[in-house]
Parts: sequence; C-alpha cells; structure tokens
Amino acid sequence: MLDRIHAIADRLTPRLIEIRRHLHSHPELSGQEYQTAAYIAGVLSSCGLKPQELVGKTGVIAELPGSGQRSQFLALRTDMDALPILEKAALDFASQKPGIMHACGHDVHTTVGLGVAMVLTELGESFPGPLRFIFQPAEETAQGARWMVADDAMAEVAAIFGVHVYPSIVGGNIGIRYGALTAAADDLEINIVGESGHGARPHQAIDAIWIASQVITTLQQAISRTHNPLRPVVLTIGQIQGGRAPNVIADHVRLNGTVRSLHPDTREELPGWIDAIVAGVCQPFGAKYEVSYRPGVPAVINDPALTQLMEQCARSVCGDSHVQLIEEPSLGAEDFSVYLEQVPGTMFRLGVGTANQHNYPLHHPKFAVNEQAIATGVATLAYAMVRYWDAVEDSAGPLPTLSPKPRIA
Repeated sequence: MLDRIHAIADRLTPRLIEIRRHLHSHPELSGQEYQTAAYIAGVLSSCGLKPQELVGKTGVIAELPGSGQRSQFLALRTDMDALPILEKAALDFASQKPGIMHACGHDVHTTVGLGVAMVLTELGESFPGPLRFIFQPAEETAQGARWMVADDAMAEVAAIFGVHVYPSIVGGNIGIRYGALTAAADDLEINIVGESGHGARPHQAIDAIWIASQVITTLQQAISRTHNPLRPVVLTIGQIQGGRAPNVIADHVRLNGTVRSLHPDTREELPGWIDAIVAGVCQPFGAKYEVSYRPGVPAVINDPALTQLMEQCARSVCGDSHVQLIEEPSLGAEDFSVYLEQVPGTMFRLGVGTANQHNYPLHHPKFAVNEQAIATGVATLAYAMVRYWDAVEDSAGPLPTLSPKPRIA
C-alpha cells in the first residue's frame, strides 16, 4: 500500500507543483477566496469527486465514500487564504496581485489537500470508513473554521487531521508535536478615560497617555511576577490611539492587543487578572477604564493517539531520520483548534525550508518554500488516512486505541 502511495504521489508531483504555483500567483484574502474555491472545485471534479462549494462562505468540501457500515468521516482540513503582504520574493510565479501574498504557505496546504484527494481517489481502495476533504477560508482572520463548523462541515466527523508548513524544518522532513502545538489567541482592548487639560499644567488634568504607559508597563512586569513561568503568557499591545495635540493632555487612550496562552486554566484566569491590574493603575490617579477581553481561538492540543499514528506514518513514509519531535509549542495561533472542540485531531509541521540557506519566516515578504515538501506532505497524509481506518477496524472502536508514549506536555 505504501509503495503504491509513494508511486502515485511521485508521479503526480509535477502536476501538484503546477497547482501550487497557480495558487501562489493568484492569492486571495480571507473571505474573498472565490477564484481559489472555483479552482479547487475544478481539480476535485477532474479526479472524479463531487465538490460542494460555498460552504462556510467560500469553503469547499469533497468526500470519498468508504465501504462497510461506518457512517462517520475522517476529515482532512487545509486552508486557502493569503495575507495582505507585498511579495518581495524573486519568483517566476510570484503574486500577480500587488499587496497580497501567500506568505503563510496556505497555497502549499491547499495543494497537499488536493494531492491527498487525488492519490486516494486513484488508489481505488474501498476504505472501511469515508473521508472528507475540507478546504477552509479565512484562517488568517481566525473566522473560517467557525464558518465551516456552522455550515455543518464537521457533521458526522469522527476525527480530523491538519498540516502547517514550517520553514525552520528542511523540506522532506516532518515535525511531530505531542500536546499543545499552538497557543490560544484572544483580543484585548483597554480604554482609559482621564481629563483633558493644558500641557503646561498637568496637575489640573488626568493624563490618560501617562496612565496608559503605566498600564502597559505594569502588565508586562506583572506577567513575570504573578504567572507560573512554566505556563507562558504573552501580552502584546500592538496599537495605541490617543491625544489631540502636542500641548493638550489627552483625556482618552485606546489600547489594542493580543493575548497568547497555552493552558486552558491560565486562559480562563486572564480576563479577571488584566482587569485587576488596570484597575490598580487607573483608580489611584482618578482615571476611569474599561477592559474588553474577547476570546479568539483556543490552543491546538493534539490528541495523543492520533499524534502517535501520525508519527508512525511519517516514519514509514519519510524514514526515522526525517521525522523530528518538536519539544516546544508555538505561541502563534491556528483556528484548526476550533475543529478540535468538536472531535479529536492532530496537526503536524511540514518542513519547507532549504538546507544551507537562510529561510525567511512565515508572514515575511520574502517567504519561499522548498517544493519537495509537497510530495512529502501528500504521501504522509494519504498513508495516515488509510492507516487510521485500519487502526479503527483493528480496535473495533470509533478511534484508534493506541498506547501513546509519554511526551512533553
């Protein structure tokens, strides 16, 4: 089976590279992926599948039926939106849309998803359970997964796989992470209301800008002194708005930021903790305040049994020397976690770096990928989707009953 998957994936690789380069040249922003979706649907139709479009606004779904009595699906999710970044990579197939770029590798994700669908369709095997391919919009705005779930993309799904490129890992290699892969990401807005006055007479006013600066400093200091350092929190204020003139003391400042955390208990405590810190700074100086803490997406917590299955499949596909265990999570965010609120799942890192050269990070205008990664991702996921149903059949249960090895949490 694995030899056949390898052979089909290798033969399809030139076509898959063409697909990836087309997608890279024609990026679309979150929620605007109309041409991308139409192109995906066309590729799926060409290999005999019947895609469903306009799911979750601009998403696409296709299914490969299985044999037997199982009605629940194994799903593969890939995302397809680009970023508002002006591409500076010197590529023959660079973005044709100024100011929009696939700087996070979603063109690769989409191509891998299409490649898996093409391989498994051509394989022609009767799987014990059905497969669902989910092509999701708007990951970059952390909205698309919820749109897809609201449109029943997860109906009758038992488990889900995901993939994300990683330039720090060389192409042809896979990174596996047990436990938390990415952080929860929440939005924070703090409004501080003081009292305006003449810049020469600060004692007659309540300086909202000065108080805002104390709020920012105190929050950063308090993180290191009041939170368990083994449960990291990152609070970043990315926007500050306030003031009307250089010689007028500002009466209102708005702070906007993002809060990242890995542990659910810590995340639950953060709104009250932030409110208490802001109150402790504002009230002694007579300022009023309002804290708006808006939950975003939770952390991606990989299911241990499914992660072990993915590790085993990656080792079979790539060889032990090309699979690495990632010991530390990322404080970036991924709305793949929204699907994990519904069912168990796992996401792995697909290496797209090139050896012996500088690899630009995700979201960089010169971000580029090693296209060797496409065949690696396709073969690994195709084999994992086959092996999942083998494991389910062996266990006679809804999920593989593997014995996960102890890993770093």
